[in-house]
This record gives sequence, structure tokens and C-alpha cells, in this order.
Amino acid sequence: MSVVITVFNQKGGVGKSTTVINLSSALALRGKETLIVDMDPQGNSTSGLGVYEFENMIYDFVIDEKVDSIYKTSFNKLDIIPSNGEFAGVEIELARYDDWQFKLKKMIDKVKDNYDFVILDSPPSLGVLSMMSLVASDKILIPVQCEYYALEGVSQLMDTITLVRDNFNPNLSILGVVMCMYDGRNNLSNQVAEEVKKFFKDKVFKTFIPRNVRLAEAPSFGMNIYDYDSKSKGARAYTDLAKEVIGEIND
Repeated sequence: MSVVITVFNQKGGVGKSTTVINLSSALALRGKETLIVDMDPQGNSTSGLGVYEFENMIYDFVIDEKVDSIYKTSFNKLDIIPSNGEFAGVEIELARYDDWQFKLKKMIDKVKDNYDFVILDSPPSLGVLSMMSLVASDKILIPVQCEYYALEGVSQLMDTITLVRDNFNPNLSILGVVMCMYDGRNNLSNQVAEEVKKFFKDKVFKTFIPRNVRLAEAPSFGMNIYDYDSKSKGARAYTDLAKEVIGEIND
């Protein structure tokens, strides 16, 4: 059984694409066939894995229903449907379709049985592309940065999840919340983590992703953290997170 997970937070700069790239890579390292669907027109997951040349992309997958929009990455058992800035105007085009909410789900349903995990990188907004991602998903993983305004907008995010559940996808559930850019020496990081735990309770993963220079550097070389520095704290953290995610799915 394949599981479809959207990594979702409408705030930018919270470690969303970093989590998509490195969690997916960690799952692949553990033998899980994994597909990244880059729904973000910024294309950070695409460039962050060194995928620069492609004939088709997420636009062709959603609008033209081209299944051959899936590409191998250089990492074993990890594929991607790439994205770039051309996808930015698709929201206007989607308005022509009465069933736009389900167009992504329809296509993911066609390919998901080839994978153990399908991981969607949604844009940092509450727009059409994020809505489509949530409609197509079984689970949501919410990355939260350890900063002062971490919980800002969370109630809006929860309202969006409720809206999707009530109208399009009643089985959608929160897989968990992952704390990113954590610095245990910093009182603010610890205070934010405690506030997030109060709000999300047992949905917060035990693994915290540290603030790590190697994690920040890797995408500029088109690499995941395992190809860039497999011995770094960031690599160890995403390995631990992958174990937790697999455990949660198997429960």
C-alpha cells in the first residue's frame, strides 16, 4: 500500500523543501520506493536534487495527464515529477475545469502503486496548488521552524485542513509535526518547541532537525544531505525522522 504525504506549511522558510528532499532520500535509503511531486513553482525540490533537464514536468502531469513526467534522480529508489516557474500560472488555467480539485489526485492514483511513499512539496501558500495537494493526500507532515512566530498562521492552516476534510477528502489526517532549524543551546528554540507541543500534543515527532550548515549548503550543489555529507548531524536527523515516519505509517 502506497501512502501519499503532503509536506505543508503556508509560511515560507520553515524547511519544507529541505524536509521533502532529505526525508524522501532517507526513505529511499531504507529501501522504500519514493516519488517526490514538486508542486511548488519555485522548484526547490527539483533543483535541490540536481534535476535540471526535463521535457515534461508537473504542469504536463496535471493539465495534460502525461504519466511520463516522472524522472529518475541520481539517488537509488528516488524519482521526481519536476517543477519550475512555468507552473506558476497554472492556477488560472485550472479555473476552466469543474473538477480542478481532483485533477492531481486522479493522476497520482494512476502511479502511486509503483511506490511505497509519494511525497508532495506544496507551495508556501493556502492557494489552489496547496488545496490540490491536500485533496490528493492521505497524510500531512507539517514542518515548523524554531522561531518566535512559529505558530503564526497555524489556526488558518488547520482551518484549511478542515475545509479539505469536510468537502473533498474525509480521510485526510496529520501524520506529524517536525521541528526544523532547532538549536538546543538556544532558549528560544526550546520555548518554541514547548509551545508547538502544547498545540499539537503527541503529533510532534521526537526527532528535531538541527540548524546545520551542511543541510543549508547541500541544495546549492544539487545534492541531498546523504550525497553531500552523510555523516553530518542533518543526515542523522533525517534518518531518524524516516524511521519515525515508517513507524507511524505501520502502526
